[in-house]
Amino acid sequence: MSGTAMLSCGVAVRLTTAGYRSCYLMKKRENKYNPKRALWELSAENLQICALLAKKVRYGGNPEHKKNPGDFGLTPPSGPRQGKSLCDVVAIFTRAEALRYLRIGLKKGLVSDRFVDGWPKNIWSVTENGVALEAQIENPQLGSYHGYPMPDSDPFVEEVLARWNLKS
Repeated sequence: MSGTAMLSCGVAVRLTTAGYRSCYLMKKRENKYNPKRALWELSAENLQICALLAKKVRYGGNPEHKKNPGDFGLTPPSGPRQGKSLCDVVAIFTRAEALRYLRIGLKKGLVSDRFVDGWPKNIWSVTENGVALEAQIENPQLGSYHGYPMPDSDPFVEEVLARWNLKS
């Protein structure tokens, strides 16, 4: 017998043909969305700041959101967390595509009202097919983000789509 068994306490046990081998704690996620998320006020001054940030923003990526790493230079994790939304589902396979969505979101002012070292904690964008995307800061010193499609069950999707549909 080999494989992985999940215990009710959230501990995964790896089994081999010789029996018990090792155990590790699985990453557990509460299916709650961050209630602190809010869009930054849409003003001419804030849009100018966002336009400047759009010229400097970077995309790093996170292997937990990639099944096929494309040109991201990422190795998908051996035990990805179930329920992670994958960029592959919305056909974002290159770093250039991901960066383009970040820049568009910034230029439209789809950013968090919370900042870390001068960078918004989140940037939102929307694909050509109308799927809302969320990016989180991963390195505020570099202005680097990783992103993923937002689940339809996330109530913040409505706010992102409403801002997206405003005339620029």
